[in-house]
Amino acid sequence: MPIETSAQTLVARAQERVTTLSPADVAARRGDANVLLVDLRDIRERKREGYIPGSMHVPRGMLEFWIDPDSPYHKPALLDADSLILYCNKGWRSALATATLLDMGLTEVAHMEGGFTRWAEQRREVAHDD
Repeated sequence: MPIETSAQTLVARAQERVTTLSPADVAARRGDANVLLVDLRDIRERKREGYIPGSMHVPRGMLEFWIDPDSPYHKPALLDADSLILYCNKGWRSALATATLLDMGLTEVAHMEGGFTRWAEQRREVAHDD
């Protein structure tokens, strides 16, 4: 069956309305206790490539459920922060996820341009689990 709207179009629409931060912006805000970095990548990506130290892993498919206080899957840490910065591998999933959180009523949410790929390309700090 044909699709009417491509995934790339959805990402472009999301990027028009969300706050996008550069890796340098994210690095500067990383030490702020009121900011939570949220890694949306699959657990296999996180284990293989590493992650931004201090980030919380939230699988993309669970974000809406983990952030909703009325959900049985709710994770309070997501609402305890004053601001969320989401990232994925390239910035596509995080753009869509940020738009979804805006739709849910959150206002202090942004995503990282270029995702973890750009973060690592810029030789920023990466953590690995042993």
